[in-house]
Amino acid sequence: MKPCIVVAGPPGSGKSTVGPLLAKHLGVDFRDTDDDIVARAGRAIADIFTEDGEPAFRALEEQVIAEALAEHEGVLSVGGGAVLAEGTRARLKPHPVVFLNIGFAAGVQRVGLSTARPLLAGVNPRATYRSLLEARLPVYREVATVEVHTDDRTPEELVAVIAAALNEELEKTQ
Repeated sequence: MKPCIVVAGPPGSGKSTVGPLLAKHLGVDFRDTDDDIVARAGRAIADIFTEDGEPAFRALEEQVIAEALAEHEGVLSVGGGAVLAEGTRARLKPHPVVFLNIGFAAGVQRVGLSTARPLLAGVNPRATYRSLLEARLPVYREVATVEVHTDDRTPEELVAVIAAALNEELEKTQ
């Protein structure tokens, strides 16, 4: 049992919007590991960051993702920083992974740099977001089977592009 596809990308890339639409298009279930974390911890992700710290959150995230990869068939969305964990990257290798790549300007517009996103809460959220994108880009590309640029595309357009790219990848492996 394994997800037919994992959706990954930075905050604002559209994982929570595109993931369910892609699942519907493919006729499978959708699961978001951020929702799993909130359910398991019984509190918001921002609260986990604030009260327990990022290392505790990342450990919980890695555990939840490992479980989801083992038991979920469908589309699985993982948090923006999930790919930073070496264990998670290793677990993603046998799965098709779509990297939703977003540019800085579009990301800032979508995220709104709200304090609900714990890594962006601080003195200069724009600079933090820029450095987050730059630091994570190679890691997203390392795990990605398919990379899709999300700027200037509707969620429906993204689903069509992803579905076509997945079909191409499937044809290459047959």
